[in-house]
Amino acid sequence: MDSFTLIIFGITGNLAQIKLIPALYDMEEKDLLPSDMTIVGIARKEMSDEELKHYVHTVLHLENIHHKHEIKEEVFKRLCKKFTYLSGQIQDQNLYEKLSNILKHGNRIFYLATYPELYHQIFENLQKNNLNKQNKGWIRLMIEKPIGCNLPSAKKLNKLLLKYFTEDQIFRLDHYLGKETLQNILTFRFANDIFEPLINKDYIDHIQIAAAEDFGIGKRGGYYDQVGALKDVGQNHQLQMLAFAAMDAPSEFSNEAVTKERIKILKNLIPMPDKVVYGQYEGYRKEENVSLQSNTDTFYALKTYINNERFKDVPIYIRAGKKLKQTVTEISIVFKNHVNRLFKSADSGDEPNVLIYRIQPNEGIVLKILTKVPGYDAKLQPEYMQYCYRPNPYTHKIPDPYERLLIDTIRGDQTFFNDAEEVEAQWAFIDPLIAVRGKPAIYEPGSWGPKEADELIEKDGRIWLEPSMDFCRI
Repeated sequence: MDSFTLIIFGITGNLAQIKLIPALYDMEEKDLLPSDMTIVGIARKEMSDEELKHYVHTVLHLENIHHKHEIKEEVFKRLCKKFTYLSGQIQDQNLYEKLSNILKHGNRIFYLATYPELYHQIFENLQKNNLNKQNKGWIRLMIEKPIGCNLPSAKKLNKLLLKYFTEDQIFRLDHYLGKETLQNILTFRFANDIFEPLINKDYIDHIQIAAAEDFGIGKRGGYYDQVGALKDVGQNHQLQMLAFAAMDAPSEFSNEAVTKERIKILKNLIPMPDKVVYGQYEGYRKEENVSLQSNTDTFYALKTYINNERFKDVPIYIRAGKKLKQTVTEISIVFKNHVNRLFKSADSGDEPNVLIYRIQPNEGIVLKILTKVPGYDAKLQPEYMQYCYRPNPYTHKIPDPYERLLIDTIRGDQTFFNDAEEVEAQWAFIDPLIAVRGKPAIYEPGSWGPKEADELIEKDGRIWLEPSMDFCRI
């Protein structure tokens, strides 16, 4: 792997602490970072080399549900030797002059773990100092979601990005695209010939996508109250989940071919403003940095269709929320029950078969089927055929999404990143739904959301599936 410099704007921010620095530690432990690479952390706070080392040590020992494994002292020391720190204001020209003077490698990744409002100042100063020019190696830019807050702002931001970088340099990061289970959907569907012929309107009754969390917003009130559930996870994570589950087979496994098929799904989604429910958990307005009059959604449920022949008239139900009954993210493909099904009158005989892509927890791909209970009578019970990851939080054999996406960026592989057209297609679907967002229905913490969400799906003669924890248990 070629040596390079990773420049992190916002090294002392929450994103760098929770995601980026732990991922860099894991990469160092696995010898995935070149020995002579450099990591330049940039923030406003003054820090000496010793203070920087203490900061990184503290971050790696913070309580982190995604990073519980042992921090080895020798690995930590090797990682620290790669770090350099620069303090300064984003708008200060002197900061970029100092940066230019310490860069050793022509290959560079700029990682913006900072507010989008600061992007323009960063880009302008990078350009003034020729730091975005690919004349001595490759230059790549990593930015986090959200990409804009609606379609016009997303277009404006994409236009800004292209003023300073080319599309093949821009890596728009949605960490869900780095999750192994989500990526495995493509292999499961297109490397096997068993299920793909069944993924269409002739066999599928409907699709459900859930992203539930049993906790609240924590200390994110200042951000979350300006965004809400639909923009926070619906516009990006859940639409990407749907795209993976419903896209046609790409002509080849390449960034261009895979992204093309994802975009087709996103562009063919039908917004249905009269089929969306917003909720807010009781007590949300008392959270830190939340307005006492807030109407921000902490829950949403919606119905949509894909406007293509393959999924004609197949309804798709999507829901997500905070402080729900359990934490679980999954895609459920619910198959039709044919009228002549044998054993239909037996106990559980009318339960549908369900193909489940479980993103978290109990990660895996499972098929819910009916089996005969041992004995003399024809009694049926649902069971699971399963492929499981069973990740151990105290090890890191399975790559963390940030680790995986950092590796892809170093390699220049954009397959599991969003391009401009994809982001804009997502907002084109979401904006009409946001336009009707009014006062949310209040729901009790620990429930599955407001009763209006149940009514949304029950009007169609269906019910929300309650996620099972009976498979892929560690």
